[in-house]
Amino acid sequence: MTETASRPTLEAVAARAGVSRATVSRVVNGGDGVRETLVERVRKAVEELGYVPNQAARSLVTRRHDAVAVVIAEPETRVFADPFFGLQLRGISKELTAHDSQLVLLLTEGRDDHVRVGRYLAGGHVDGALVFSLHLDDPLPGLIHGAGVPTVFGGRPGWGEGARGAGSRDGGYRVAVYVDSDNRGGAREAVRHLVGLGRTRVAHITGVLDQTSAVDRLDGYRDVMAGADPGLVAGGDFTPAGGERAMRELLERRPDIDAVFAANDLMASGALRVLRERGRRVPDDVAVIGFDDMLPLAEQTEPPLTTVRQDIEEMGRLMARLLLRDLDRGNGGENEPGGPSNVILPTTLVRRASA
Repeated sequence: MTETASRPTLEAVAARAGVSRATVSRVVNGGDGVRETLVERVRKAVEELGYVPNQAARSLVTRRHDAVAVVIAEPETRVFADPFFGLQLRGISKELTAHDSQLVLLLTEGRDDHVRVGRYLAGGHVDGALVFSLHLDDPLPGLIHGAGVPTVFGGRPGWGEGARGAGSRDGGYRVAVYVDSDNRGGAREAVRHLVGLGRTRVAHITGVLDQTSAVDRLDGYRDVMAGADPGLVAGGDFTPAGGERAMRELLERRPDIDAVFAANDLMASGALRVLRERGRRVPDDVAVIGFDDMLPLAEQTEPPLTTVRQDIEEMGRLMARLLLRDLDRGNGGENEPGGPSNVILPTTLVRRASA
């Protein structure tokens, strides 16, 4: 007997529970109109027989695949080297698992991969998509709209608050739904803290400025340091090596700097290494603040890093929760009462020895 033939069937569950096949189908597929006593009998029979629904057949009934695509607009080397992505994926995975949905991870190495991702999403393999780490010139939003897939974005999309985003099932536009942190407010709090320590030459290492999180953190820095010397700002790329390069550049241009706000913890760790190499004491000579509060990184730098905490895992959870709620409501969209709405999570300054 083959493995497929030995699997319990819907008919076997119906016979064990003493109900019709149609009743079992309604219970298994989450339908209404079945008395609770019968529901319990069916569930007991399912458990006793070890019945597993045929996903393909179930999809025909429910029009759901119980699968969600997670699209990260970054190459594989970046995703697996940066703990930010692991934390966000953990939050997403926990929420999807709690709702018995599968996570399908899609990464983009280049333009050909964008087309591949768009084609996959349009193929009807998943119920929706969670998309993060978008860049301003990224074609993914347009491809996702073309696929007509319900979508929630991680981070404020670069096309603006009121612009139209990814598609709904009927192919029409819908307002983009996203989960983000208060990047600008967190940056302001960090720089105000440095100024409050008496630092007057506060530098900033930016993230990649084709991403809204980096732009918002730069804007937060400028809110406090209005009129500061442009030479106090150096471009980074959210990596430790980028933080090292930017820190060397800053020291060459402005050797008198007395504080640095880096747009993430990885770049702050790179800046700390360069300061140590150059004999600059932290925080005595130069105070340093990062952004993210990624443990254990922030606690294991030398000295331990003062940083702005954003709840990265919770961001992932909320992205998945908003998408699942959207799907359960029949993709009503943000304009329908009770539909998904954007979420901006607060940030908190975590004070350690570096500032």
